[in-house]
Amino acid sequence: MRDTKSIFFKYFIICAAVILISFICLGAVLLLVSSQYFAGEKRDLLITNVSNAAEEVVDAANSADRDDNSTTVSLMRSENVKDVLKSHAQSIGGEVFITNEQGYPISYSGDVLAGKISDDILDDLHQSATYFSSDMDGFLTSERHVSGISFEYGGDSFFLFADITLSEQDSYIWNIMQIFLISMVMVLAVVLIIVYIATEKLTAPIKELAETASMIGTGNFSHMLPEYDTTEFNTLGNAFNDMAVSLNNYDKMRSSFVANVSHELRTPMTSIGGFVDGILDGTIPPNEEKKYLRIISSEVQRLTRLVRSMLNLARIESGAVELKSTQFSLIEPIVDTLVTFESRLEEKNIDVRGLDVDRVIVYADNDLIHQVIYNLLENAIKFVDNGGYIEFGFDTHDNMTAVSIKNSGEGLSQDELPQVFDRFYKTDESRGKDQSGVGLGLNIVRSIVKLHGGKIMVRSVKGEYTEFVFTLPNRPVSKENNDTKR
Repeated sequence: MRDTKSIFFKYFIICAAVILISFICLGAVLLLVSSQYFAGEKRDLLITNVSNAAEEVVDAANSADRDDNSTTVSLMRSENVKDVLKSHAQSIGGEVFITNEQGYPISYSGDVLAGKISDDILDDLHQSATYFSSDMDGFLTSERHVSGISFEYGGDSFFLFADITLSEQDSYIWNIMQIFLISMVMVLAVVLIIVYIATEKLTAPIKELAETASMIGTGNFSHMLPEYDTTEFNTLGNAFNDMAVSLNNYDKMRSSFVANVSHELRTPMTSIGGFVDGILDGTIPPNEEKKYLRIISSEVQRLTRLVRSMLNLARIESGAVELKSTQFSLIEPIVDTLVTFESRLEEKNIDVRGLDVDRVIVYADNDLIHQVIYNLLENAIKFVDNGGYIEFGFDTHDNMTAVSIKNSGEGLSQDELPQVFDRFYKTDESRGKDQSGVGLGLNIVRSIVKLHGGKIMVRSVKGEYTEFVFTLPNRPVSKENNDTKR
């Protein structure tokens, strides 16, 4: 199994690593700057003292005790010269010495030096002080900060050198690094504590979201997330809350759907079973059998309509229905449907209005729109009052055509309007007038209209009329435009 880490752990480690790397980089920069600063400081110190010492040595040699045997070399070895060298050696914290033209030491501020300085080094010296870091090709016991200068006295050439050990630089840098390390540890501890607290606070909503998602997964849709002070978490929390509400509504709809289907199936099945048993066991006399067989046939047809409607609705909502859209006049399916209901229209003496118009073109699936017209007209005829009217209206705007079917009659209350498109919903009035309906007709109408990219609405005035208005495209539109309209 893959080893996983929490987002808290990963975020904390990343922050800690970034901070640690930042300190390491800062330490490296500080080390480099300190080293360069120390070297620069010692370079300036050496150059200054070497330049001054060369001048003072000449003056000291001139003031030294002389005799007839005095030479320039002997004068350079005088106590006056050595005092000058010792003074400057003390000033720089190192050693100062003089060599002759060949590179052999002749005067020292400290211990006697043996050996010879290479000609290459001597050739690089001039009457202005030169700085370098070297062991002078093995002349010195270790690498040091060195400055040298050439000068003349009594017609002879001499060289003056001053050197400082590198251990002073190492000690200086180590002291700075000690201070830096102690400061780094203290600051790092404080910063990590702050990062830990901040990370825990930042990731707390994620844990809460995960717990809520787990609860939703178990079917508990009642838990709502609070508002967060972080925009992204607040947006995500609102999305989770909306999802929970939608899932809760869907769950209630599913439970209601199962209950309604069970009820709608159980009622006719109970009737069919009771009448069949009555015929078989002789409870129903032979002369009444035809009557009850007709009732059984009616219930079977009702079951057939229910199953067919449920299958059609399932196919539409699953996307299994492929639209075969063409341009046609909507008047034709309306007239065909009215012919189907001709006897019922005459029975209730219904006046049909609004069909004295030119061709009303729509771009849709003819068969599905025929079902929409059939379901809406069946509903209108069912609830229109005797001697009332059914009125059609058409309005074209841009690429959409609006169609209205209005019937006079009792109408719907404001409480009933939001529920008329729900599955298996029947008003109290319709339960008395519509014993054969299954309560899926208007839900199927809404699904078909939505499938075409249109909308449907209902308006009603209690005691006066009920009107359904839906829209359909009247010419081909791109999928993007269709999605936008939805």
